[in-house]
Amino acid sequence: MKDYVCTLQKRPQLHFMFFDAGGGHRAAATALQQVIASQNRPWDVHLIDLQDVLDELDIFRKLTGLRLEEIYNHLLAKGWTLGSAQLLPLMHGIIRIYHRAQVRVLTRYWTENRPDLVVSLVPNFNRSMFQAIRAAAPTVPYVTVLTDMADYPPHFWIENQRQSFICGTDTAAEQARAAAAPGSDIHRVSGMILHPRFYEVPPVDRAATLRQYGLEPDVPTGLVLFGGEGSSKMVEIYDRINASSLNVQLLLLCGKNEKLAAKLRARQGRIRKHVEGFTRQVPAFMQVADFFIGKPGPGSVSEAIQMGLPVIVEKNAWTLPQERFNADWVKQQGVGESLSGFSQLVPTLEKMLAPESLTKLRQRVAAIENRAIFEIPEILAKLLPSPLTMQK
Repeated sequence: MKDYVCTLQKRPQLHFMFFDAGGGHRAAATALQQVIASQNRPWDVHLIDLQDVLDELDIFRKLTGLRLEEIYNHLLAKGWTLGSAQLLPLMHGIIRIYHRAQVRVLTRYWTENRPDLVVSLVPNFNRSMFQAIRAAAPTVPYVTVLTDMADYPPHFWIENQRQSFICGTDTAAEQARAAAAPGSDIHRVSGMILHPRFYEVPPVDRAATLRQYGLEPDVPTGLVLFGGEGSSKMVEIYDRINASSLNVQLLLLCGKNEKLAAKLRARQGRIRKHVEGFTRQVPAFMQVADFFIGKPGPGSVSEAIQMGLPVIVEKNAWTLPQERFNADWVKQQGVGESLSGFSQLVPTLEKMLAPESLTKLRQRVAAIENRAIFEIPEILAKLLPSPLTMQK
């Protein structure tokens, strides 16, 4: 009887696997952890950086002194993404070379730190993680939560293995049904994971807030955001709008890129602007904006839509391959425009800001309801083993 009571009282151990290549994976894991805690679920959620677990195998760090994720983020900040689709097979080749070693290291980790559920929020490594948890604990469920709107096959998000998938679009769910092993458990949620702060934005005095930033309340306001590392494209966007006759002002969020922020602050021109560095108040900035300009990242696009903003994104040879579908999705949903280059930005804005066009865009944006952050914990609860079957 004593053993039965101890088993029943054991709190489920959930391992959320993320890495810092791009920032969205950690953000999704952290957001889920926060919502689960707010719901008082009796789970212990552990955020585990896959890079830390596999650090001894990081050949990129051995060769350059930098982690793979640091190299990736540096390329994003510099805008050096041309040819990224061609480099992906090379990276997958390196991952395959180290596959057995990855499985060995992960198996050792999960043998020493047994979870009751593994939740992957990263691409590229789902085959090695799945095989490792099967070796260490064959009955533990394995779940992949796609933090992209679609897979970029092969061997990106979806592997041919029997597991659970959580997908935020019909396209991703269809890809999972086609590529995953028979018997896989596929769940469709209503969108991408957003931080709960995007659902808890307090009312704001828009006019007073814009004046605080040195902007005018009655001038259309664009929010320009290219993720946590910023992008040199933000300078191009400012310059193009400044050289036009558009009556527009800009909020430019540069993330951790201090050099970019300094360069934009030094820019003198016709239009008003406010330049911000790293901030956790993105929802508040979006709340006072009228439209969004940025890269087609799944997080930033979904955040803008949640905050009611039509979006303008770019899709071309420099666009990361896994983000190209997102630009197509924007067009399919009728919530904004996808440009082949920002040389088209000014005429696109002229068309978008016409009163009738803007009204229709806002209506389509408002029709999209994304509750994925609250739907996913319910799915995880159903996937967790019964307390009676969990081991001490």
